[in-house]
Amino acid sequence: MAQRSPARKKTKTKARAKTNHRAATSRGHHKPANTNEPSLSSRPVWQGSLRLSLVSCPVALYGATSRTADISFHLLNPETNNRIRMIPTDPDTGPVERADLVKGYEISKSHYVVLSNDELKAVKLETTKTIDIERFVDEKDIDRLYWNDPYYLLPNDKSGVEAYTVIREALVQTGRIALGRVVMHTRERLVALEPRDKGLIVYTLRMGDEVIQPKDAFEDIPHARPNHQMVDIARKIIEQQEGAFEPEKFEDRYENALRDLIRRKEKGEKLVTAEPVEEDNVIDLMEALKKSLKSKGRTVAAKAPGPKRKTRKSG
Repeated sequence: MAQRSPARKKTKTKARAKTNHRAATSRGHHKPANTNEPSLSSRPVWQGSLRLSLVSCPVALYGATSRTADISFHLLNPETNNRIRMIPTDPDTGPVERADLVKGYEISKSHYVVLSNDELKAVKLETTKTIDIERFVDEKDIDRLYWNDPYYLLPNDKSGVEAYTVIREALVQTGRIALGRVVMHTRERLVALEPRDKGLIVYTLRMGDEVIQPKDAFEDIPHARPNHQMVDIARKIIEQQEGAFEPEKFEDRYENALRDLIRRKEKGEKLVTAEPVEEDNVIDLMEALKKSLKSKGRTVAAKAPGPKRKTRKSG
């Protein structure tokens, strides 16, 4: 059954929450807290200018995805059900005020270069406040390994709507993706701008030194030609399961199971442990493929012996 921690005074907190609620609603992005439908945040993650040569306009970036509907847990003291506070602590002197902390870069074990907030703010690039379009490329030229998070780029002032629509329409007509840079979360990021409907979508792109190349990841996989009959059966299974991408038909089943667990525990229901799913003990890969084909693509476990993995030489 659900348990509550001791009541506390929340008058000021409730007043602030009501004020924030009214402000968010007035901007048109707020939705009720009890809805699972993702909505555009009332606060942009970045504000500045979009510039193409001598043409510029004020813009703001908003996250195109939301995790607000995800289940999150707090750490509690099981004896009081009070939420635990994470207090910064110096191992020698004890608790430290978070506001007094500074940032340090470790150059060797327990040796740091210490940087103040003022020193960090002094490292300013033009891209801190400007997305400067540098190049135009075909979408197919950007390997999917480099695509990262999507954002909506919106005009931030009526005076810039015309320039914004000109840039968007030029991208539509040329069929190109624009590349630029922007400083977000203390890092300069490469971004791709894509026209979509009436606006622009911005994707952060990974830099070259962030991506592990496939040839390095797959280096130890042995070169082998698969059995063509097995491949033919696998192709038929693929054809059976072909269909359109319909994201609304896919749900996070683990998240749903967690919600059900929380609901039942809150009602005080007795919880029953589910029996583990038995695996179909199929040893032969060909047999597993044939069974999958007959069952119209449903998963059949296969334990096929393969060549031993090479041991990577050190040094």
